[in-house]
Amino acid sequence: MTETRAPKPDLEWLPAALDAAEAAPDAVALRARDHALLRLVAGATVIDVGCGTGRAVADLGRLGARALGVDLDAGMLAAARARHPGIAVCSADATALPLADGEARGYRADKVFHTLPEPLAALTEARRVLAPGGRIVLVGQDWDTMVIDSDRPALTRRIVHARADTIPQPRSARAYRNLLLDTGFHEVSLEVHTLIFTEATTRPLLDGHATAAHEAGAITATEAEEWMREQAIRATTGRLLIAVPMFLASATR
Repeated sequence: MTETRAPKPDLEWLPAALDAAEAAPDAVALRARDHALLRLVAGATVIDVGCGTGRAVADLGRLGARALGVDLDAGMLAAARARHPGIAVCSADATALPLADGEARGYRADKVFHTLPEPLAALTEARRVLAPGGRIVLVGQDWDTMVIDSDRPALTRRIVHARADTIPQPRSARAYRNLLLDTGFHEVSLEVHTLIFTEATTRPLLDGHATAAHEAGAITATEAEEWMREQAIRATTGRLLIAVPMFLASATR
């Protein structure tokens, strides 16, 4: 007998939810900090790996860098070109960047390394394209440490951990420092910044967590539906709380 499946979230809300999350004050402050750690030099090449819709590429360009964004998602690249006409973006893998040895003075990857099958290979490529003295900045969440307020904390823990287990490298962010050291970078530093989301516009991001947990067999369809319903009520009554610790690592080539 097949169990009733939890409803899949409607992905039409995804761009708006991601935009809302990226526009939150904590997220804006984190981007400003990661840009500062790049120690930008006017006119120097900076590559944004996994550029998504191009927000950082456009920001880095306005700060005077010669910014290039790369991504493997054709839809994201199309959105980047539409949102920020004139920015330089192209399709490229993190392990095969379209730059010559030592061509870049800066490299950033924001919420990317958890998707990569071989983070060390990507960092080896980052080191190749960076000039001596060039800067690298990595930003990402540890998927096991997301905090979500709920009346059902045990169920929430199961959802968070089950969602983490669907990610190729869910704990890569906590390993940033060691990965950078292992790849030969120096002046390595690590910070943790917590993003707080309380706006209803970010609530749909949680639906994907519950659906993934159900599909992984960690929770039932009923548990998924009830949990999503609770979060929807919290969102409409101003009681939503999502806290995401973000690891910010930087180093010098």
